[in-house]
Amino acid sequence: MADPCISCTTFNILAPIYKRLDKESSRESDYRAYWLSRNQKILDRLLSDRSSIICLQEFWVGNEELVQIYEKGLGDAGYINFKLARTNNRGDGLLTAVHKDYFKVLDYQSFLFNDFGDRVAQLLHVESVVPLTRNVKQEFLIVNTHLLFPHNASLSIVRLRQVYNILQYVESYQKENKLKPMPIILCGDWNGSKRGHVYKFLRSQGFVSSYDAAHQYTDSDADAHKWVSHRNHRGNICGVDFIWLLNPIKKRKPLRWSWNEAVFSIIKYHLCEASLNENGAFVFLKGDSHDDFITYSAFCEALHQVGLTGHPHGLSPEATLDLWMQIDSDRNGVIGYSEFLQWIWNPAWLNQIEEDIEQDERKVTEDQGFGFNVKNADLFPREVEKGTWPENYSLSDHARLTVVFSPVRLPCIQPICL
Repeated sequence: MADPCISCTTFNILAPIYKRLDKESSRESDYRAYWLSRNQKILDRLLSDRSSIICLQEFWVGNEELVQIYEKGLGDAGYINFKLARTNNRGDGLLTAVHKDYFKVLDYQSFLFNDFGDRVAQLLHVESVVPLTRNVKQEFLIVNTHLLFPHNASLSIVRLRQVYNILQYVESYQKENKLKPMPIILCGDWNGSKRGHVYKFLRSQGFVSSYDAAHQYTDSDADAHKWVSHRNHRGNICGVDFIWLLNPIKKRKPLRWSWNEAVFSIIKYHLCEASLNENGAFVFLKGDSHDDFITYSAFCEALHQVGLTGHPHGLSPEATLDLWMQIDSDRNGVIGYSEFLQWIWNPAWLNQIEEDIEQDERKVTEDQGFGFNVKNADLFPREVEKGTWPENYSLSDHARLTVVFSPVRLPCIQPICL
């Protein structure tokens, strides 16, 4: 292959049990002819696109006839299929299909969050059937997931924890199986836009939004609404479907640090929502105390007041204590004003971490690794690429995202002697 490439499609196909037919309680699942026709069109579209990897969300695993239609159609076209139902018999789930002409599946793992949203994730460890670079069959990881919908601001922590758990699981999987560094592709409906905490969390871990990379869009507010991929049940349009790429050369912050950074960001968001400046926020966090510091009990009470603790899907006591231990850097049992500014309000420690990572990335050797470049990416229907939603589109309430990756040799990170 002169120019070997692989393609990846992610698509939330709107389970018939959730598709409303009118303003009443009628759902598409009550009308076989409706859901059968729509899903046959979706399958025809997928077979026409012929991506080497297909990741579907809201796949109606609870209906055996629909499952058989997809499994036969994809199977006859050369795909190997893996489906996974959400917990507590929600009815829908995930389907990941990889084309056997391109990949051999070395391992498949299902990950059950067992959380407030009954969400799940799939992990596939694949190897290319033909060499992509240097006459070597290459390996990488694929993850397919669907995060909780943000019904209210208190669920930001749940969605953030879901991503954190996925990355923890991937990290553990690589260590336990003693895998060499390899690309990671995360696909799915992330139920959050480029301005959200989940997006910033993944970016802080070095992941790149493939669609944005292909179109040279930045993380700035100016580029935040250049495209959309979903019209939700409230009638709002937003960009929530992503295919994330992480190449092994990319140095990352420790995962725990990125998690704490994201939670501190959420805390600050809630304080700003209450129209508090930095002085007011400090006073709020120290509670009724007349001392010029924040105690642990006051910190816990403040988190409870802003809705981050005190309910099943809030921060756990262990996570709260971990945050406190990071802020209380001098271990004197209280947080002074300078510590509050340094860790929560104006986290200067992030700049130092970024500088250390940049220095590490400059210490490289000859080309030895393997990764992917984003060659192309498109959304269907095409109107969503301009930030509008076509009224005549009926396949789903989500757009289909397809990304084409080309293999590339990468320099390996030089170990740093301390």
